Amino acid sequence: MATPRTSDLLARRYATLGQHSPLFYREPLELVSGEGVWLTDAQGRTYLDGYNNVPHVGHANPVVADAVSRQLRTLNLHTRYLNHVVVDYAEALLGTFSDRLDRLFLVNSGSEANELALRLARQHTGSTGVLVSDFSYHGNTTSLAELTTGLTVREPLGDHVRPVRIPDATGLSDAEAQQECALALAQVDDAIASLQEAGHGVSAALFDPLFSTEGLLAPPAGYVEGLAYRVRAVGGLVIADEVQSGFGRLGDSMWGHELFDLSPELVTLGKPMGNGHPVGGVVTTAELLDEFGRHNMYFNTFAGSPVSSAAGLAVLEVMADEGLMPRAHETGAFIASRLREMAAEHPLVASVRGHGLFFGLDLVHDDGAPAADATRALTEKMREKGVLISKIGRDDNVLKMRPPMVIEQNQAEILVDRLAESLAELTTIG
Repeated sequence: MATPRTSDLLARRYATLGQHSPLFYREPLELVSGEGVWLTDAQGRTYLDGYNNVPHVGHANPVVADAVSRQLRTLNLHTRYLNHVVVDYAEALLGTFSDRLDRLFLVNSGSEANELALRLARQHTGSTGVLVSDFSYHGNTTSLAELTTGLTVREPLGDHVRPVRIPDATGLSDAEAQQECALALAQVDDAIASLQEAGHGVSAALFDPLFSTEGLLAPPAGYVEGLAYRVRAVGGLVIADEVQSGFGRLGDSMWGHELFDLSPELVTLGKPMGNGHPVGGVVTTAELLDEFGRHNMYFNTFAGSPVSSAAGLAVLEVMADEGLMPRAHETGAFIASRLREMAAEHPLVASVRGHGLFFGLDLVHDDGAPAADATRALTEKMREKGVLISKIGRDDNVLKMRPPMVIEQNQAEILVDRLAESLAELTTIG
């Protein structure tokens, strides 16, 4: 039950930020501090954060906090001056990509990164058409709202946008998966033809390699590569939105697009870069950056400022020093094993979703209908048990978990143990 303090704060929020800024949970949770994977509310109760990838290397990470503090005491100014910290960060970040992807635009957010990537694609191709999945989200600008299919927005889908269905091979035989792949690629062909007939052409396909908003789908072998081939065959570019799926979270690869035989022309980055400090990026090729620069006086006052760059460098330092990517592989394998046990034991669980430290469960009723009600109840039960998770997917029936990268196995055990308890209680009640 909400305390008077929480009720008062909620009223003040409504009076200033309005009532349409979304909050988690039936009763809003007032958080006051965090450390590592733990969060503390106004009543002093602690929660294991199984959801937030913004604090990529942990809440209040001391290495990041010290780096930001030192740089703030030294210099923070816009990027039209030379500063070695900015260049140091650009070199370090680009060092995590393939040799082809060797240039960086620094921006302030994932939304801004996707907006800039689409602008680059339009100018390079001379076309305006965009392919997106039929249940996706890539940011909050007007251009991105016009291609959003996974959230409620007032902007209508743009005439230059064609949504396509992402096939899911989960639970299918190889033959069934390939049939699904062929049907989905035929839809891509139709979408491309429609854009060409309408005079838009194809500038880009924009997708999150984990298809996370869509419900952490697992496309059949060859689908993503086939999509990329078709887009490139008509002059378009491939944009991989790595805001959620990147930065070693998958455990066995640094970036989500490395799950496939694919090297995108543009990769967009966001919230994990600065561990909560606002910084984003577009990683691309020298050719595309130089072409854009010849025709645009592009600069961004505070994107990649010395403080932002210091935060980004510190995140990469912590990841390397603490071996967070190999840990994500090991901890992710442990979690996946436990989730498969739950899937075998509980009739609500249709499948295990995700990779590494971005994972979830697909919940359905006995008749196969999406169990959005049970998914919602589970997120509330987990909060009661001191673990924060969320839900995603077209039908709101996929549990969404992506804890900070610093989660240790004993903490992962807490998460999966309490999830198992919650599932058992929900099944018993049902």
